[in-house]
Amino acid sequence: MAKWTDQELQKRVETLSLQHFGLPFRHLARFNPRLRTTGGRYCLGSHAIEMNPRYLEEHGEEIFQKMILHELCHYHLHLQGKGYQHRDADFRYWLQRVGGLRHAPALQSLQSRKPKYVLICVECRQVYYRQRRVDLRKYRCGVCRGPLKLRQSNSD
Repeated sequence: MAKWTDQELQKRVETLSLQHFGLPFRHLARFNPRLRTTGGRYCLGSHAIEMNPRYLEEHGEEIFQKMILHELCHYHLHLQGKGYQHRDADFRYWLQRVGGLRHAPALQSLQSRKPKYVLICVECRQVYYRQRRVDLRKYRCGVCRGPLKLRQSNSD
């Protein structure tokens, strides 16, 4: 798939802003590879837009541009003092008008991750999958409050 630099992302965001909103984008747009479960974010304090580069690699330019439009809706509405949050009517109206995505599609690279720990309730046999280690003395089953035990560990 296509790989863009931060400068190419900046230019693309500026172009999309003018095309779809008729307003300039005057702040910083950059890739943030530390974003894990979100496609992008608009930073309220700095007015920067950060995008997850994995979405460009896995889903291509068309989907990625729709994700940029989503973040631009947050950006322009916030600067205009209008409702910029997902629940606001202004945001929903503009998102539909410019053709932005409401939710980012799932990343295949995260879907294929296997859980490191499999826990099981001693009493009701409820199974829990975890990426991080859990202190079994501290936590109980959410269904029956029974004790948990480690069934499988794929760590190390």
